[in-house]
Formats: sequence, C-alpha cells, structure tokens
Amino acid sequence: MIKKSKITAKKEIPKKKLKEVGDLTNLMENKKTILIASIKNIPASQFQEISKKLRNKAEIKVPKKNLIFRAIDSLKDEPLKQIKEKITDSVAILFSDLDTFDLAAELIKNKTPSKAKPGQEAPEDIEVQEGPTDLVPGPAISELGALGIQIQIEKGKIHIKESKVIAKKGEKISKGASELMNKLDIKPFSVGFEPVCSFDTQEKKAYFEIKVDIEGLIKELKESYSKALAFAVEINYISSDTIKFLIRKAWVNEKAIVGLLGKDAADAEINNNVNEKTQDKVDDQSELEDNNSEPSGEVTIQKNIQEEN
Repeated sequence: MIKKSKITAKKEIPKKKLKEVGDLTNLMENKKTILIASIKNIPASQFQEISKKLRNKAEIKVPKKNLIFRAIDSLKDEPLKQIKEKITDSVAILFSDLDTFDLAAELIKNKTPSKAKPGQEAPEDIEVQEGPTDLVPGPAISELGALGIQIQIEKGKIHIKESKVIAKKGEKISKGASELMNKLDIKPFSVGFEPVCSFDTQEKKAYFEIKVDIEGLIKELKESYSKALAFAVEINYISSDTIKFLIRKAWVNEKAIVGLLGKDAADAEINNNVNEKTQDKVDDQSELEDNNSEPSGEVTIQKNIQEEN
C-alpha cells in the first residue's frame, strides 16, 4: 500500500510584517546606535511618557522577537548578530544617532519612581524616617507596631519617634511593609527602559555591559581632580590652578625657615641669595660687554703694522 505524501504549501508572509522588517532593516543601516532595552513591568502610561521624552533623540520600536531576527539576518552583518542572544520578548529596540552611552544616560535620566509590591527585592535598605506623618490614629497604629516602629500621637497625627529599617537590601518586601510604604508615599524603585546591550553601526562594535552612574562619575572626577591638584603642588608645577597654592606653600616654607633659623639669620640668608644672584647678573653683563669691545683679528693686525711703521 502506497502512502500519500502530504504537500504543505509554504505560508506567505503578510505584507504588514514584511514592511515592518523592511523598516527595521532601514533603521539598522542608517542609524549610528542600535540599543536593546528591557521594558519588563513598565506600565503603559509610563512607557508612553518616556517615549515622548525621547522623541527627538531616538526612534523606539517594540516588534516581535522573530521580526528583529529577520531584520538582523537580512543585513548579513556578522558583528551585529552578537546582540541576538540578548533579545527577549519584553524588549524595545531604540535607533539613534546618539552615542551608546549618551543614549543610555537618557534612559537612566527618564526613569520614574515606583511603589513597592509584596515579594519584590529591596534595592537598598528601606527606612522609615522619624518625624511627623499624615497618618491618623487607627489601623495604622497596629501596622506600624507590627513592623517594630515606635510612635506617638501629636496634634491628632501619628509621629514616628525613631527611624526604622523595614526592608533590608536584597530581602523580599513583606505585604505589611509594602502597604505602609504606599501610605507614606515611599517609592524605593525606579521604572524605565533598562539598557541591555547595544551596537555601534559605524564602529561595528557591540556593548554588553552598559552601566551609567552619572553621580558616581562626577564624584570620581572630583576625587581625581583633588589628587591631581595635590600632586601638581607637591612637584611645584605652575599653572592657573596651582599658583595660589604654590604661593601659600612658599609662604609656609618661609615661616618654617624663620622658625628654625631665627628672623635675623633668615633675612641674612635671603639677602645673601639675592646679592649672589645680582652679582651673577653683573658678571654676565660685564663679560658680554668685554666680548663686544674686543677688536677683531683683522683690526689687531692693522694696528700692529701701524705701530711697526
């Protein structure tokens, strides 16, 4: 008995998807930076808000993963294929003429504070600060007590007597801690596009560790500047930044010499140095004048002939 083979017709790709792949391919060819960002757990309202802020700096697309892969493969760019392993379902792809780290900095800058949910890991120690609150006596008293927070009532409102950490870094946030943070408007998280990786189409270089810490960078630059300034002053390097410190250093050294030698001896030493330098200049000037006044060899011969005659 001969089995009939099933002939499966090749499914035609919808024109809409072909156009989307074409648009992605065009952007990949013409933009400097291709950045993959995680958009997991970002509410739609915040996504729209961030997109508006980035409108003149990047073009944002949220295509399906297989369409991004098709666009990358169609370019036959081997270095670009490196970023495929970082592409998941919950990502946006950004195209920009900005540098990778400039674009990543924009994403970090446009993050917004977010409330805590039960079960989330605390990013840092979360502390309830001492002081007045807008909470009125009632169920909130037992909620605060359950978390070990000491309170007192002042002018009909709950006043926290002492600061208390209610969630330590790395620990999961309890339901009670989450509810209290919401009541006190404590937002320990930030929501926004999280840079995952990027590709520089001009340099043909992929970046997988994109960490932008602007405050940390400024702090590091300040520390480096202070160390460089101290070193420059130590080696007596003269510049507009060091001159006032060098003058003060000279003054301090003079005071130290006076203290060690006594004022009269120090003045005598300084005067002696000045006199030596002055004498050196006089000697140099005299030597120069003597050299200029000596007759040339030809004049000397003529003078000798005249004397003989």
